[in-house]
Parts: sequence; structure tokens; C-alpha cells
Amino acid sequence: NRAKDVITPYSDAVFATETESVKLSCNYTGSVDSLHWYRQYAGSPPQFLILDYSGFVTEVNPPVSGISINHRKEDNSMDLIISSAAVSDSALYYCSLRPTVTGNTQHTIQLQDRH
Repeated sequence: NRAKDVITPYSDAVFATETESVKLSCNYTGSVDSLHWYRQYAGSPPQFLILDYSGFVTEVNPPVSGISINHRKEDNSMDLIISSAAVSDSALYYCSLRPTVTGNTQHTIQLQDRH
């Protein structure tokens, strides 16, 4: 792994009330071709939610209602937006990147979202 390819959360935990819009954000360095978001419930493996691959968004099938992403390339940031929070959204969220250089492994950070 190259030390310059780093991904970090804006905050380790986000708290919200039901129906509130929630934004989870991560910041990265280096050059990436894809950014992924996963959600993990206690006692279960992480589940893929959505990704941005060179500007093309791919969602899990079927898509998770109320989930969207905003890739702010000028800020090297990726947001996961939950439009109307519900108790079922309380989980660990992972932002993961894949660098553009072949041979680098995937980097993952963890955000905890509690409602």
C-alpha cells in the first residue's frame, strides 16, 4: 500500500432523530477510481449499499430507499446521504476506496451512526 492513499471519516459517530436527513462523510487522499459505502448491523457481515466508479453510480439491487451519494471531487470527499433517518438505519457505515494504481489494496474506514 502507498502511504498517500488514505481515507478518513469527518467524524467517528453521527447522531440523529427519526425523519432527519443524515450525512456521513469521508475524505481521501491520492487518486481513486471507485468509492464504496457499506452498512453493517450488529452480528452481521457488511452489506454493500452504493458506489461511485469514475462518476457512474451503482446501487445494491434492489436499492436501499432514501440512500444517495455525493462525490465532491474538488474536496476529495464522498458523502452518504440518508434522506429520512429511521431506527433501522442505526448501524456501522464503511466508506471504502480503490486507488487507480494497480496493485494497491482497498482501504476502509468506519463510521458509526446511532439514532
